[in-house]
Amino acid sequence: MSDSTKVQSAYGAEQIQVLEGLEPVRKRPGMYIGTTGPRGLHHLVYEVVDNAVDEALAGHCDAILVVIHADGSASVTDNGRGIPTDIHPRTGRSALETVLTVLHAGGKFGAGGYKVSGGLHGVGVSVVNALSEWVEVVVHRQGQEHFQRFERGTPIGTLTAKPAEDSERTGTMVRFLPDREIFSIGIEFDYQTLSGRLRELAYLNGGVRIVFRDERQASLSSAGEPHEEVYHYQGGIREYVAYMNAEKDPLHPEIIYVNSEKDGVQVEAALQWCVDAYSDSILGFANNIRTVDGGTHIEGLKTVLTRTLNTFAKKRGKRKDADTNLAGENIREGLTAVLAVKVPEPEFEGQTKTKLGNTEVRGIVDTLVGESLSKYLEFNPGVIDLILEKAIQAFNAAEAARRARELVRRKSVLESSTLPGKLADCSSRDPSESEIYIVEGDSAGGSAKQGRDRRFQAILPLRGKILNIEKTDDSKIYKNTEIQALITALGLGIKGEEFDEKNLRYHRIVIMTDADVDGAHIRTLLLTFFYRYQKSLVEGGYIYIACPPLYKVERGKNHNYCYNDVELKKVLEGYGDKANYNIQRFKGLGEMMPKQLWETTMDPGTRMMKRVEVEDAAQADRIFTILMGDKVAPRRAFIETHSAELDLTQLDI
Repeated sequence: MSDSTKVQSAYGAEQIQVLEGLEPVRKRPGMYIGTTGPRGLHHLVYEVVDNAVDEALAGHCDAILVVIHADGSASVTDNGRGIPTDIHPRTGRSALETVLTVLHAGGKFGAGGYKVSGGLHGVGVSVVNALSEWVEVVVHRQGQEHFQRFERGTPIGTLTAKPAEDSERTGTMVRFLPDREIFSIGIEFDYQTLSGRLRELAYLNGGVRIVFRDERQASLSSAGEPHEEVYHYQGGIREYVAYMNAEKDPLHPEIIYVNSEKDGVQVEAALQWCVDAYSDSILGFANNIRTVDGGTHIEGLKTVLTRTLNTFAKKRGKRKDADTNLAGENIREGLTAVLAVKVPEPEFEGQTKTKLGNTEVRGIVDTLVGESLSKYLEFNPGVIDLILEKAIQAFNAAEAARRARELVRRKSVLESSTLPGKLADCSSRDPSESEIYIVEGDSAGGSAKQGRDRRFQAILPLRGKILNIEKTDDSKIYKNTEIQALITALGLGIKGEEFDEKNLRYHRIVIMTDADVDGAHIRTLLLTFFYRYQKSLVEGGYIYIACPPLYKVERGKNHNYCYNDVELKKVLEGYGDKANYNIQRFKGLGEMMPKQLWETTMDPGTRMMKRVEVEDAAQADRIFTILMGDKVAPRRAFIETHSAELDLTQLDI
């Protein structure tokens, strides 16, 4: 037997690695929080906040304070019952220490703790403890103030207690500093990311007051006061819909509201149709988790809307018995809706756990929304007539668009020579390795075609600016040459159809425009098209923005590419006092030689690209309406408000 064989056969119990306590979390953090990047970092805050929200759902808490402290730590304080501090019968330690140091220990797993619980993945505060440099917990309970500190998941000393200054006060404060050993890219919290989620939670839990305070130096006012926002919405999800529709023209002023319960499942929905919108915007939530991939609750809502409004169309004489039923997308055109369900035992599907799978919820949503909606519409005939008129207009527009739509369907991508956009396809037929660059004009298209790697990179030049989808109905969309080229080249299918990744011809769709005002406008029009026409592309992470350099600095035989003014300044500082260099400012991609475009913008080994993500769907929806919609006043107000954040001297006007 050889030595190597001896080594391989020496495999026994001593080789089995046993990870104690919270060790598995520190060893494999991605399994518990998804990633050790920014998303995972902010997930730590959400986990602690969700515990406070669960207290609110149980009726024991109505105030939550979230603070980013000057030292970079974060704290969450609630006025709930306080984590129990008595000795846990199984662990022999305090319940507080057990919750902080034992995975899956908490009030959500047994009977009597919480009827319904949120939490993004239910990993609990123990994971926050494991992935933090330190955690401090203060509990006010039964007239006592309890305190315990932990470092990298390990208790430092035991739980201490002293009489509280306010004997009536109850609640929990958890403060933690994320561990730089885990989050190597940095531990700085992003204000906008956190505020979006906290605002969302306040809408979903009407009446709960959430205060968000930033005490970091950069956020202090001139008077030295920390920046603070309060999210408190007595109207709950009705105010959420009003917020999303603030810049639109509602078809009916009153928001239709449903709040009912059946078999332990609570269903809350708010709906409002708008005159000046050609797509729907439906946000679904299950136990406060945003279900970006839909699920049974959304299916139930869509089914009941289609059935109920078709019934009323016949009843109100808007459609004859022989007429074709209005399709779901006709009925939902212009609809803004928020649907929030609370399910005692939620089942989530999909890789990201953002699709509700409970089959019973479909029927419950159908029944409860159907009853409330029918009752409301019976008593508000004017509202149902307006909704039906808009739906019938959408139906007629869809019929008018059918022939143009079929034309798009029939156009084989193999007939790429007939495409107005002159698609230069790649040789690979594997979508997962293929990418397409959408560029403006023939000039940039020429450089891109010559500079690309033909094996996996396709180029689609567009002439001029595509239609603004925000202001356009389907019949115009399908007749537009450039949009036809986009739909056919990408394999997108038809608006409103279920998105199928198998039909997508490229898994990286890269918008590559000039670094000027026109380029920014074209980029915005394309993003509007993708967000409104096929939102799943954005949510699935298929859309990217290329980042070409702004400058080339040459000095002798050496050269540097600079992607912004900060980089240019650094390069020039490196040259010291010498003026023996040449600066070239790229005003358009067409000015770049094919080789330059490849090595700076298209070469996977050296390029820099931004992936388009939508963290806050409601805010994104609202921004698209403001910037691309019909109303001038909100757009002017937005520009005036945010102009201070922009360096307008850099614009090429």
